Amino acid sequence: MTWTCPFCPLACDHAGVRTGSGAQPLELQGADCALARSKLAGFASAPAESVAEVDGQAAALEAAVAAAAQRLAASRQPLFAGLGTDVAGMRALYPLACATGAICDAAPGEALMHGLRALQDRGQFTATLAEVRTRADLIVFVGGLPLAVAPLLRERLGIGDPQVPQRHVVLLGPREGDAATLAAWAGAGVTVETIALHGDLFDTVSLLDALVAKRPAAATARLPEALRALADRLHAAHYAVLVGAPPLLPAQGALIVETVHRTVNELNRKTRAAALWIAGGNGVATANQVFTWLSGLPLRSRAGPRGLEHEPLRYGSLRLIAQGAVDALLWVASFDADAVPPNNDLPMIVLGPRRWPRRCAARAASSSR
Repeated sequence: MTWTCPFCPLACDHAGVRTGSGAQPLELQGADCALARSKLAGFASAPAESVAEVDGQAAALEAAVAAAAQRLAASRQPLFAGLGTDVAGMRALYPLACATGAICDAAPGEALMHGLRALQDRGQFTATLAEVRTRADLIVFVGGLPLAVAPLLRERLGIGDPQVPQRHVVLLGPREGDAATLAAWAGAGVTVETIALHGDLFDTVSLLDALVAKRPAAATARLPEALRALADRLHAAHYAVLVGAPPLLPAQGALIVETVHRTVNELNRKTRAAALWIAGGNGVATANQVFTWLSGLPLRSRAGPRGLEHEPLRYGSLRLIAQGAVDALLWVASFDADAVPPNNDLPMIVLGPRRWPRRCAARAASSSR
């Protein structure tokens, strides 16, 4: 069966899924991706038909929908979160959010906002996977290899593929084990280089940005020669791409993203460069795109009496729940069976795998004790 994998941002469509048997009823075909295999295993106990529960008791689907509608109608400020769904699912959720005045936020909302806030502030030059694969002669991984987020990224970027142009790959700020992984990529027209951080990641990308822009202070400062050489290499490249993963960035990751964008902007004065951010798996990128083209604003927005209100900081799910700013939670995650709601004692409506209602009830009970 042809299939587009929803579990990571790469949306790979070269693999398939077949019906297995026993403990693994869904099996991956045509690809070796540990993430896809593990996520498919999460649906091993999925029933053939949908099952509904109300307060832990089995109920007809119609009765469960009616109970959910009553709880949303009684809410003064609901929160729609998780939002792991497809285009059709988000198209259905948006008018419901408008009707109830709900705030909408994705499950990895903080990571999503790293990129969105920087994009809103300064814009960005971006690229597709195919463009990087066929055109980039210099690829710089910022803050480590994002293989935990996108396991098949190397293959999708064509690193080591003899059919694509030669390129140099730089790892800026390796995590544990990254250097050995990168070293194994060398060969077949690929040269590799690892550069340690100078300070933290923000310090390092800021210094690199100053070197690329040839600011006077950077020219006279005593900085690592490897960073100076990388700045020169970025200027000399025909097409450089800086790759990062917002889910792996620290709390103030938006500042790192913005600094990378500023570097890319400077390079585009004389050559071609782009940033590629790897984030938005499990339907999150889809949900944000659909919400944006239906409303004109991204997630972390509310359709209330005063119209649409976008608050990228105030409308974070964890913040709203911790502050008691919402009184009902609708949690949606169609793809990731492990993405249960955060601890809370709110009335909850959960749309997900069969085992969710009891797991969610247990988490709510533990948070209220």
